[in-house]
Amino acid sequence: MSLLVLGLSHHGAPIGLLEAAALDPAARGRLEASIVGSEHVVEAVVVSTCNRTEVYAEGLTFHGALTDVSEALAAATGVPLADLQPHLYVHYEDRGIAHAFSVAAGLDSMAVGEAQILGQLREALTRAQRRGHVGPALNTLLQQALRVGKRVHTETGIDDVSRSLVGAGLGLADGSVGPVDGAHVLVIGAGGMGALAATTVSQAGAASVTVVNRGLARAERLAERVGGSARPWAERTEALAGADIVISSTGATGVVVTSDDVAAALAERDGRPQLYVDLALPHDIDLSVADLDGVTRIGLAELGEALSSAGDVPQVREARDIVTGEVAAFLTERSSEAVAPTVAALRSRAQSVVDDEMARLERRTPDLADAHRAEVQRTVHRIVEKLLHAPTVRVKEMAQNGQGGSYAKALSELFDLDPREVSVVSTPPVIPATDDEEVGR
Repeated sequence: MSLLVLGLSHHGAPIGLLEAAALDPAARGRLEASIVGSEHVVEAVVVSTCNRTEVYAEGLTFHGALTDVSEALAAATGVPLADLQPHLYVHYEDRGIAHAFSVAAGLDSMAVGEAQILGQLREALTRAQRRGHVGPALNTLLQQALRVGKRVHTETGIDDVSRSLVGAGLGLADGSVGPVDGAHVLVIGAGGMGALAATTVSQAGAASVTVVNRGLARAERLAERVGGSARPWAERTEALAGADIVISSTGATGVVVTSDDVAAALAERDGRPQLYVDLALPHDIDLSVADLDGVTRIGLAELGEALSSAGDVPQVREARDIVTGEVAAFLTERSSEAVAPTVAALRSRAQSVVDDEMARLERRTPDLADAHRAEVQRTVHRIVEKLLHAPTVRVKEMAQNGQGGSYAKALSELFDLDPREVSVVSTPPVIPATDDEEVGR
């Protein structure tokens, strides 16, 4: 079996296509079920955020898995495969592992170094575990990816380098409505990104922070944390007029702020400008809002351009070095684990041969003194150990160089080892479940 990663992200796909391919939690679960139910895939995890949709799959064959995953993704998103294919990236085995670790470290994000992806990866893995879509291979990979991401944020200064999507949007505000300090801010959506937005503007000195969410209780909890106020979802259009800055990220499938809503708000503001920061995918705020006088609309496309200049700064280089080292260590460990059952089966087979021969000796020489019998047994064991030493050491050395698989297979065939013993797998531990709604986009 082998790892396959297939997806599309802000690196090569237009925002319109990313919007069309964005999947809500329920759709991600259905896509995983469809993929796992196919002929060539045994495990699948779908990760869909504001700037990527990708599938991690453990396949029986590369080409078969690639076909199954591609067709399932097209069916789930409603985007014809012919339109998806030019923008899809495919990573296989070692490159797939490196990609997973880089994603978890925030090195593949629109806002380089952002930490929110860790929560999104954990949510995806938890969902797949609950529904039985993930097994030992992807569980081990993504658990380790989460550890790598945490290590990068702990051991490097990448948090100082990363500029969140919220921070980038607000950084573009000065030219339209002035600084956040003293501004009135409306946050639409109280998920992970909404919470980040509310916290960011509060810390930046906003005069007021108002939170609107489909679930009022959740909006109230977030508002209480940041010293703001909450309003029901039905009052979101009324709340627009009092906001200098509107930040929206709801995960809705359609527009939640229309051009007419904004025009009505402007009429109440006596010419005071507004900034709309749309962090949602698909977009929350009507694109035509940007055509209104006195309104600046910033979406993911504009933010991507603003964040593209993170550069090869020292903190990013340190993070990449950690990822590179972790990938090498993971591959070495995985290779060693892959040959371990073969080594164990080989030694078990040898012990069985020794036991059989000692039993035969017992039957043929029942009067043999116990001391002599013990010495014979020790001698046989020493001979077996010497014979097994070289192949055991060799298979472990080759495993560290990524060549252990073929050598282990040869040993298995030469010594006629039981296939059930050389294909032992472990049951993955389950991460505590997380409420899908509590995880941001």
